[in-house]
Amino acid sequence: MEYLNQTSIKAVRPEIFQQQQPYPWVNIQNTLTAEGFERLRETLPDVSLFERQVGKKRAYGQGSHDRYLLHYLPGLTMAEPWKDFIAELHGEAYMSFLGRMFGPEIGNRLILTMEWYFAWQGCAVSPHCDARRKLATHIFYFNTDADWEAGWGGHILVLDDKGRFKPHSAPAFDDLQVGAEIDPRGNGSLLFQRTDHSWHGVRPLQPPPGKLRKLFIITINVPTFQVWWRRVRGKDPDGYRFKPNGARQ
Repeated sequence: MEYLNQTSIKAVRPEIFQQQQPYPWVNIQNTLTAEGFERLRETLPDVSLFERQVGKKRAYGQGSHDRYLLHYLPGLTMAEPWKDFIAELHGEAYMSFLGRMFGPEIGNRLILTMEWYFAWQGCAVSPHCDARRKLATHIFYFNTDADWEAGWGGHILVLDDKGRFKPHSAPAFDDLQVGAEIDPRGNGSLLFQRTDHSWHGVRPLQPPPGKLRKLFIITINVPTFQVWWRRVRGKDPDGYRFKPNGARQ
């Protein structure tokens, strides 16, 4: 079966995406087929497999991004629907979509990395711009109205600095204007392009104990020197080391 909803993917117009303010972004509804979304949601990796990251120091004085994180590398044990979906993401249809959004000359050079992010009460994502090796990020949502209430937060904020801050800085939420507030529930996804002013973040979550906000994130990397140097040392673009059998070290 197919997981990506080709009708929704093909409806995204690259010229509108590129003209979006304060930087290129699009919230795609029904990104996955209905059956594909349910299969993936029901077979998400168990949180026991994740690394719990709390208080991890970030550069430039930015606040820590607390979360459970599971990084994908070839050989990772996971359910069949996820194996099939990740294979589809490396296939012609998705790569053609990226080529259409960012230009075919770029599309042929892209390197995808992927992670699952689960977050609990109090977790937040401080305002930041991504590293320059990241051309774009594609975030898939895996909560629904049945397991996540709007009042608990978790909205992804597209932030506008009006060109006032360098990417290597640490503005607070109050220093930035909210350009858009994306509800991360239901079968949808957010695609945004990295620029020197592509600020984004998530305010502290307010669910009851035991409730988790669940995302799957694709990072769309370009082969910068940093990416090349990590590859020489046996690492992927995010800095995770490959073992000979492809498992994470």
